[in-house]
Amino acid sequence: MSAVSDHATAASRGARLAAFRVLVVDDDPDMAAFLARLLAAEGLQADTVNDGETAMARVIGNPPDLVLLDVMLPGADGFVLCEKLKGDPATAMIPVVLVTALEDSASRVRGIRAGADDFLSKPVKREELLARVGTLRKLHETRRELEARHLAAEVQRKEALHRAFTRYVSPRLAERILADADAGDAPFRAAAQRVNVVAVFTDLRGFTHLTERTPVDEVVALLNAYFSAITEAAYRQDGTIFSMSGDALLVGFNVPFPQPDAPVRAWNAARDMVASFQPVLAAWVARGRPPTGVGIGIASGEAILGNIGSPHFMSHTIIGDAVNTAARLVHVAKPGEVLVSGAVYQAIRHLLPEGAAEPLGDVPLRGKTEATPVYSLRPPPCAS
Repeated sequence: MSAVSDHATAASRGARLAAFRVLVVDDDPDMAAFLARLLAAEGLQADTVNDGETAMARVIGNPPDLVLLDVMLPGADGFVLCEKLKGDPATAMIPVVLVTALEDSASRVRGIRAGADDFLSKPVKREELLARVGTLRKLHETRRELEARHLAAEVQRKEALHRAFTRYVSPRLAERILADADAGDAPFRAAAQRVNVVAVFTDLRGFTHLTERTPVDEVVALLNAYFSAITEAAYRQDGTIFSMSGDALLVGFNVPFPQPDAPVRAWNAARDMVASFQPVLAAWVARGRPPTGVGIGIASGEAILGNIGSPHFMSHTIIGDAVNTAARLVHVAKPGEVLVSGAVYQAIRHLLPEGAAEPLGDVPLRGKTEATPVYSLRPPPCAS
């Protein structure tokens, strides 16, 4: 190995050693200084204090990597201080070496019960001191490395979860879900539950006919632009995406977190969806492609939220009357039209300008025994 390489290795080793801090606690200033000099000669950083009270304050205020603790101290002795350090979760992992002239087995047993990691006998021998400190330093570095790896793995796990959640919910909701999970809450519970939801279904009108007359790559490009526009609009209102199939999208509000203004959020999202898709649609038609547009159905009511599927495929979704009604409404909605159930209309009517809503009366919807009050809303051609 070259001299430069040797120097670099020594510098690196010295940097690692210098980062290891030892607090020497001894009521004899000369003994404390002696131990500190031995440690400093090995490239370690050593600080000294001469009483237990100062030692406790120093450890709490600026935790060292190792404590050399004399047993025979005035006031609270080394055994008591060791018990306090090991009994506090904030300092329990700091290694403590008891330095003592007591050689009887009872003292050793008391030190072990106090939580001491090792012992040094007085008079302290240099080789024994450095061997004890060296062993504990290696254990310390190993623990720090494991902690760093664990932290890195936890960060990667959180980032992966965040990426996964943002496929379904807005970034704000994703952050809240992860925070609640850390606190022991589980917004996506394993057990199914009944919830009040506002369901929003979107659909590209005439999509089947469109796919028969348009090259596949252009259809896929249109779908991608369409889904990008409407999912971003849903996220801006903190909606949760539950399914995306073909050209249909299901978004839920008031789940997984309560949203007292869920109908308003759903309406604002629908307006934004229609407006955000307008530039995409205009470019599509300008290229001579078949006209289309987004139709939207919104309904509110009770639904079941849970993991639904088979052992091979599972989906966390919502099912129930509100979802079915929204699905029926979107099937009859015209391009650029938002059809809402009576309950949703009553919740948002104060936001609608005069003449913006057209009552369609009680409309019989497939699969429902009773007709549903339906209102047709035409959002303005600009986002708000």
